[in-house]
Formats: sequence, C-alpha cells, structure tokens
Amino acid sequence: MKRIAVIGAGSWGTALAYVAAKAGHEVQLWSRNAAVVESINRDRVNPTYLPGARFSDSVRATKDIQEAINGAQLVILAAPSHATRGVLETIACRLQSDTILVSATKGIEIETGQRISQIAEDVIVDSFRPRFVCLSGPSFAKEVVENHPTAVVAASEDRDAARIVQAELSFDNLRIYTNDDLIGTELGGSVKNVMAIAAGMVAGLGFGSNSVAALITRGLAEITRLALREGAKAETMMGLAGMGDLVLTCTGSLSRNRFVGQELGKGRSLDDITAGMNEVAEGVNTTQAVKRLADRVGVSMPITNEVHAVLYEGKPARAAANELMTRPLRDEN
Repeated sequence: MKRIAVIGAGSWGTALAYVAAKAGHEVQLWSRNAAVVESINRDRVNPTYLPGARFSDSVRATKDIQEAINGAQLVILAAPSHATRGVLETIACRLQSDTILVSATKGIEIETGQRISQIAEDVIVDSFRPRFVCLSGPSFAKEVVENHPTAVVAASEDRDAARIVQAELSFDNLRIYTNDDLIGTELGGSVKNVMAIAAGMVAGLGFGSNSVAALITRGLAEITRLALREGAKAETMMGLAGMGDLVLTCTGSLSRNRFVGQELGKGRSLDDITAGMNEVAEGVNTTQAVKRLADRVGVSMPITNEVHAVLYEGKPARAAANELMTRPLRDEN
C-alpha cells in the first residue's frame, strides 16, 4: 500500500482517487471546494463532479494542499492546466526526492507554450525532473468508475517511474501501458481537445459521419506534425495517447470539448456555453496555446487555426468549415 495524493477533485481526479483506493492505497484528495470536501468525508461521494463513485474509507478529502501531499509517494496532478504552475509552486518545497509526480492534466500553458512536464521542470529542482510521469489516453471518468474496461498509458523518460505508476494504479478495469515518449504523450492528450471542439462543430452544423471521419483523420495529421516537430515519436500518435484519445474525445457524448464545439456549431456564444458548465473544457485554452506554438515553430495546423477563429475572432462555425473545404488541393501527408 502506498500513500497517494490527488490534487484536484474534478471528475478525472475523483475517478483516479477512486481507482487508487480500490487498488488498496491510502488516498488524500485535495479540493479547494469546501462543499466537495465535506461531502466526500461525510457521505463518501463527490456529488458535484462524479456522483456515481462511492469512496471507501481509505479516501480522505482535504482543503489543505500541504496536508494532502504530506508523505505521499505518488502525487497525481488533476487540476486544470491553467492552474498547474500555481499548484506546483505551492507544493514544490514539500515534495520528497523520491516522490513520483504523475500528471493527469491535458493542456498546454498559454503564456509559455509549455507542456506540464516543462512547467514542472521550471518550478521544481532539476533532481526531481526524471520522476515525472504523464498519464494519458482514452478515459472518460464516468465510465472508469462504472467499471468499463479502459486502457491508458504512463509515459516517462524514467522507465522505472512509469512502471511503478503502471503497477500501482492498474486495477480491475483500468489497464495501464508504458512508453518513454513524454513529448508525444503530452501533446497527443492536449491537442486532441482542440480537434474535439472542431468535431463538435461539425456535428452542431448537422454534418454526418463522413465529415467527422475526415476531421479526425486530418486532425491526427495536424497533431502528428506538431508532435514530430517537437521531438515526439510517430508511433505514439498511433497509440492510446494519440489516435485512441482523439477518437474518444471527438465522438464520445461525455466529451466536454465536443459539447462546446457542438453548441458553437448551433450558433451559441462561447461565454454562454461555458457559463453553464461545471468543469473546464481544456480545449478552449489549449487552442490559444497550440496556435501560438505552431506559429512559432512553423507547423501548418489549419483546423486549429479555424477553431481559434471561431473561439476568439468571432468567425461563424459554418464559415470555418467552408474555409477548410476550399483550401488549395494537395497531396495527403
């Protein structure tokens, strides 16, 4: 049994706490929401984000982030990407040298274009860097706690750290693979949210399966171009953190990012859509970050550009679709 801290009690953080407890670990779940903390400790459920998960007594929630990470051998980051730097700055001085930091956050920092591992490298001393693991793949939290078979990947430049995460969190219906392509795994898990917004717009406009299939395929080409430019491996894009996560997020009814796109396609404003959501749709912020990164490194990402135009430049979704269909004809690559 290990002591595991989960930082963030949204749906995915809650699901990971639930799985870790089922696997026999002692879990401290941090949330800044006092009502969520009280409900978990009193009623053993998180009614706000994942009411279907009933916790065992080995899970304790807290509003004190230092208490949450005290003595933790695995610290799982499950807060939104825009909050990650602040979270790491708060806990950095309390992390033990042998602690494994596990990122379950899928996003890129807008201001810097940095992936979560790069933010950690900025904030935490160099000796801690090799103990970073990215956990990513096609995984709706609701289905995980409902015992649906789910496969994800633990990626790290430290193979031993990845294998520890694999061994400690794989349980029952959650199967974890490992790889050493941290760059590809992080980028695949982040940029797919941009493509999910685009897929949602396709559905919201009333287009069918042909259109969604084309969007997913060309979206994967965009993600792969950027990932390879940044040093990732092509095979990662064909795996769980690439194609797997992309297909799920672009087609699944539980996808928050797809929902945002779908409502945009129907003509609603972004502010109106997000005002009614309990959780962050990471793709909204990630679109800004990906566009800036792609422009800086000179990678062509036409779908990303059109999503950005709809989200931030007032372009109608139908005009964005027309723009993509009337681009100059070219070879497929």
